[in-house]
Amino acid sequence: MSTTRKRVYGYLAEFPSASALYKAAEKVRDAGFTKWDCYSSYPIHGLDKAMGLKRSILPYLVFFGGMTGTITAFLLAYTTQVVIYPTVVQAKPANFFTLPAFFPIMFELTILFSGFTTLFGLLALMKLPRLNHPLFASKQFHRATDDGFFIALEARDAKFSALGSRSLLEEAGGTNIELVEEEATA
Repeated sequence: MSTTRKRVYGYLAEFPSASALYKAAEKVRDAGFTKWDCYSSYPIHGLDKAMGLKRSILPYLVFFGGMTGTITAFLLAYTTQVVIYPTVVQAKPANFFTLPAFFPIMFELTILFSGFTTLFGLLALMKLPRLNHPLFASKQFHRATDDGFFIALEARDAKFSALGSRSLLEEAGGTNIELVEEEATA
């Protein structure tokens, strides 16, 4: 038998405009928080810099995924066309120098592996799929896709405290500050 209890997820604060959200993000970043996020209905130029986000490792993953596709295609074509069953076409030799014949499959598998690496790498980095998020229970968060600008500070952050985090959001210009709770089974 499991009992359901509430656990604090964090604070959600609303901001009146994109520029206010940008300035508040700088204040939260400067306060040393690491587990927090900004939400708006459209991209805000420079917000990732204001949040102190580092460059994603996704491009490196995609590069190595593409290279894996290229190497896989070369080994597949070379092994089948030169080693296992040498295919002699118009008296051309069956050796490493027939590499241009392998270019189409090398190109295709490079693109295929890059695409799959992008999809699954992005899902892994974003920790998806997640069927429910504690912010969905908020009374005001639905406006994030319409006209709202929000910052959510997570309670799992080392800098989080009930009073200090709330006062930081108030000082940054946040309004409608809401304590968000999530259900935890014990």
